[in-house]
Amino acid sequence: MELDALIENGRIWTGDPRRPWATRLGVFAGRVVGIDEQLDGVTAARRMDLGGAPAVPGFHDAHLHFSLYGHRLLQVDVSAAACADLDALYSAVAAAVADATPGEWILGAGYDQNKIGAHPTRRMLDAVAPHNPVYLEHTSGHMGVANSAAFAVGGFDLRSMPAVDGGLVELDAEGLPTGLLQERAQELVSELFLPVPLARHRRGSVLASRDLVRLGITSITEPGIGVPGQIGRTPIEIRAYQDGIDAGDIRVRLSVMPYVRALHDLGDIGGGDTGWGLDLGIRSGFGDDRLRISGVKVLSDGSLIGRTAAVCCDFHDSPGNTGLLIQDERELGELIIAAHRNGWQVATHAIGDRALDVVMDAVDEAQRLFPRHDPRHRIEHCGISRPDQLDRVAALGLIPDPQGTFLSETGDGLLAAVGEDRADLLYRMASWLERGIELPGSTDAPIVGADPIASISAMVNRRTEQGRPIGPAEAITPLQALRAYTYGSAYAAREERMKGTIARGMLADLAVLSDDLLAVSPERIGEVTVGATIIGGHLVHDTGAVRVA
Repeated sequence: MELDALIENGRIWTGDPRRPWATRLGVFAGRVVGIDEQLDGVTAARRMDLGGAPAVPGFHDAHLHFSLYGHRLLQVDVSAAACADLDALYSAVAAAVADATPGEWILGAGYDQNKIGAHPTRRMLDAVAPHNPVYLEHTSGHMGVANSAAFAVGGFDLRSMPAVDGGLVELDAEGLPTGLLQERAQELVSELFLPVPLARHRRGSVLASRDLVRLGITSITEPGIGVPGQIGRTPIEIRAYQDGIDAGDIRVRLSVMPYVRALHDLGDIGGGDTGWGLDLGIRSGFGDDRLRISGVKVLSDGSLIGRTAAVCCDFHDSPGNTGLLIQDERELGELIIAAHRNGWQVATHAIGDRALDVVMDAVDEAQRLFPRHDPRHRIEHCGISRPDQLDRVAALGLIPDPQGTFLSETGDGLLAAVGEDRADLLYRMASWLERGIELPGSTDAPIVGADPIASISAMVNRRTEQGRPIGPAEAITPLQALRAYTYGSAYAAREERMKGTIARGMLADLAVLSDDLLAVSPERIGEVTVGATIIGGHLVHDTGAVRVA
C-alpha cells in the first residue's frame, strides 16, 4: 500500500514517553501509521523533507475565542500596540468615522486602561463621532465603552440608565453614564449590532484560521459560542464553521463549547426523566476530528485587569471593590448541576478566588447528587487560587486552565490589581503539576496574543512586560510547558486519544520550528519561530522550511 505522505529528515519530539524522538513519519488518511524503521521500504505519494529542522506535535490552544478572534480582525484596532495612548485611540476612531457613512456603527476592540492610562469616555467619543454609534470593547471582553449615539440607537435616556443584574453602568458625578459598561451591562449596546451576519462571520473565520496556522496552531478549544453578546457572535456559529470546513478555508481543528444559555429544557425524555441540553440530546463529544462539541461554557465572574473578578478581599488599587458574580450562587449552582447531570463537561470561567470557591461548591454538589466517572470539569483561567484551595481543586478532579501570556502581556496590570501580597496566587502552574493535574496551554486570544511560543516562554520565565517577576515559584520547565500545549490541551478537551502526541493512530499534525524549544536557553524561547505547519499530513503553512516532492 502506498502512503499519502512521508515526513522525513526532521528532529521530531513526539511527546510519547515510549518513543520521544523520531526522524520520519508515515501518514495515511490524515493519521500517523508508522515511525522511523517501521517505514523502511514503503512508498508515498508525497514526501516532505524538513531539512533537519525540529518539529513538535501541533500546538493546541485550550482556550481561544475563534469567533471573536475573527471578528476583531474586522474591527478598528485600539490595542496598546496600535494606539499607545488615549489621543491615538480617539484619532483611530476619528479615522474610521471619516471612512463611514453617518449612522454606521464604528466597532473597535483591544484597549487596556492599564496601558493607556484610563478608559475612553462617552464625551470624548462624542467629540470625534457625533453622528456614528461607537462601541469599543475592552481587551478582556468583559467591558466596553459606548458613545451617546450608541445609547440613542437603543432608545436610552442618559439621565435614567437601567440597572443590570450581573453588570454595571458606570455613572459620573452628574449621574450620567461615562460610557463604561461592565459585564452584562454590555448587552445594552451589543445587542444593537449583534448577531454578526453569517457572511461577515465567515470572512472573520477565514482570517482567524490563516493567522493561527501561521503560529503552528493546529487545534483550538473555543469556550463559548451560540449566544450573541454573551461570548458568541452569532446563534449559528457551528453552521458557519461547517461551511468554512466544507469550503476548505478553515484549516485549524475546532473543539467548541456552547455557552450555557444556548442549552435548554428538553422536556420528557422517557422513563419519568427530563433532559436539558441541546436539541436531540447532543452533548459533549459529538462531532469529528475537524469540528467537535467538547463541553459547555459557564461564566461565574469578570476579569482581573478590569477589576470585576469576584475576589475574597478588596482589589489593591480599588478599595471597597471585590468584583462581582455574574449570576447569583444558587443560579450558578443549578446550571452546573444540570449540565453535569446531562453528560456535559463543564468549563466554568472563574478568575477570582471567591468565584473559585462558589464553583467548587457547585461541582462538589453535582458529583454528590449525580456521581460520574472522570467528568473532567474545567476551571477556565483560575486567576487567583489561595493555598487552602489547591488540594480541593485536585480532589474534585478539576482541570485549571491558566494563560501564560496573561503574565507577560497583562502582568503589570495584574500586579496593580492584587498587590504584592497576593501576587504569588496569580495564574498558578507548578502547583497544579505538583498535584498530578494535567496542565493545558492556552492564551484566551484575542484577549492577548495567540502565539503559543510566546505563551510557553511566559510559562517558563513568568515576567511582565516591564520585566517584573510574577509568581516565580509557579514557573515550569520548557518540557512541562510544551507538554501542556500539546498533550495537556488535548487531555483537557478529552481528545488525547487522537491528538497531542505523535504515535501510530494519532492525527498527523505538526509544527516545524526554527530551533528546539527544549534546547534553547529559557530566555531565548520567545525567539523561536514557526517555519511550517502540517495538519493531517497536509502542509497548510510554509515559510520555505519544507521541501515537497
